[in-house]
Amino acid sequence: MGTSVEYSSQNEIRPRHRVLIVEDELFIALDLEETVKAMGFDVAGLANGQDQALQLAALADIAFVDVNLSDGPTGPEIGRRLVEEFGVTVVFMTGNPEAVADRLNGALGVVTKPAMPSTVERTLKQASEARISFN
Repeated sequence: MGTSVEYSSQNEIRPRHRVLIVEDELFIALDLEETVKAMGFDVAGLANGQDQALQLAALADIAFVDVNLSDGPTGPEIGRRLVEEFGVTVVFMTGNPEAVADRLNGALGVVTKPAMPSTVERTLKQASEARISFN
């Protein structure tokens, strides 16, 4: 993914939302973490499956959730629980967006993998704005 994050203003004030990254491919998770941090957000943690994701859920405001994880296609269930039980703003990430099109369960949307940093940046801004307008 790389970090080519650009900002419209260095003095832009942004809430310090915490982002949970639920991804079983380590290099993708680390690239995503780097992009999130470069944008000025905090990372609540990295999880590679349902158990880890739910353990970290209370620390997160926003989550990027891969659909197919090391413990199977548990992403949609994780996303549903993050939204319903923890009030987390969820964005699914998958190479096959049709697989979750009818299973968003309150999630903000779906990002197609592989995701460019600009797509992650735009999506994270939308998720942050959605949280601000919700509260």
